[in-house]
Amino acid sequence: MSANPPMIARTIEHVCGAIDTAPESNEPFAHLRLDGVFPADVYSRMLDLMPARQDYRAMSGRAKKAQTVEVRTKLDLFPEWIRNLPAVKQDVWSEVGQALCSTQVRQAFMRRLATGLEKRFGPGHESVGTYPIPVLTRDVPGYKIKIHPDTRYKAMTVQLYLPRDRSIEHVGTIFHSRNADGTYEVRAKMPFAPNSGYAFAVGQDTYHSVDVVGPEVQTRDSILLTYFVDNGIFEKVHNRGKRAGNAVLAQVRRVISPPQSPSA
Repeated sequence: MSANPPMIARTIEHVCGAIDTAPESNEPFAHLRLDGVFPADVYSRMLDLMPARQDYRAMSGRAKKAQTVEVRTKLDLFPEWIRNLPAVKQDVWSEVGQALCSTQVRQAFMRRLATGLEKRFGPGHESVGTYPIPVLTRDVPGYKIKIHPDTRYKAMTVQLYLPRDRSIEHVGTIFHSRNADGTYEVRAKMPFAPNSGYAFAVGQDTYHSVDVVGPEVQTRDSILLTYFVDNGIFEKVHNRGKRAGNAVLAQVRRVISPPQSPSA
């Protein structure tokens, strides 16, 4: 697996441009609405070289199972997991993973989400350490997630949508406000459109959810790019320790199930 450095640099530049030009909204909390995130040719290759069902693994968290079926699965976009893919698929996902983990992309998000970061971390928000975890996720019918604001361990939440067309726009993430009586109101909905997405600085009021994905959807593919708070020694050890544990798991999986042929 050896992604082309000039191609990675081009993708980084393009992603940063999409962040810099993304419209900002404060309804119901500060967030960016991203469009044209990846270069068109890169996006096309991503769709054509999507991992197969068996390349994903179960994802823990707030997602609910539909009976015994895993309704959300994931593939970490780190080298230790990407190398488990068939060779023909490795370059594009390596390029995407490296671009999303780049310092330039992190700085672009921190710059554009400064209002939300300052609200949470105060005037020293620019120096807050963050650790990026890019995860390719696949949701299937039955997936849903209840209204929640995200854990305090996260500094920024980014989701990048990967559909082929606009036929399932209705399954996008919903943003809510919370009333004084504890009820919630729908205030905005992110259309699940090709090569689009959203980003926000995590705060106590960043309530969002996803309605139950219906049978009209084959797969709901996206990338979750989470920037975890990475300041103190505990956070640094936790973030890197979690990745190290997953790397061991990836190696075990590679031994048990070697990468398949390019036709996979």
